[in-house]
Amino acid sequence: MMQTRFSEPAPDLDGRSILVTGGTGSFGRSFVRRVLEDYRPKRLIVFSRDELKQYEMAQDPLIAGHKGVRFFIGDVRDPERLEMAMREVDYVIHAAALKQVPTAEYNPFECIHT
Repeated sequence: MMQTRFSEPAPDLDGRSILVTGGTGSFGRSFVRRVLEDYRPKRLIVFSRDELKQYEMAQDPLIAGHKGVRFFIGDVRDPERLEMAMREVDYVIHAAALKQVPTAEYNPFECIHT
């Protein structure tokens, strides 16, 4: 039986189009860097609500040097924008979340929606 190492992205990301929701968050940013270090995706879409974080992320030399990286401003709670971002995408990595416990306790319905 073949064992899978879950600490590594799937080996079939080469030549694929990938959408990462919450792409500027802690997990999303790390995932994007890991994919660009280890694979050659056709297109990698960073989808998030934070324009400043997208701008800062785009300055990273690894990301700036990859012509297939695209940044989409959007919210996972906006179905039309999410549908637009998902066009011709092979894989979606859903990393968008409100993860701060005090925020989640005070705004439980907002957390559920992400």
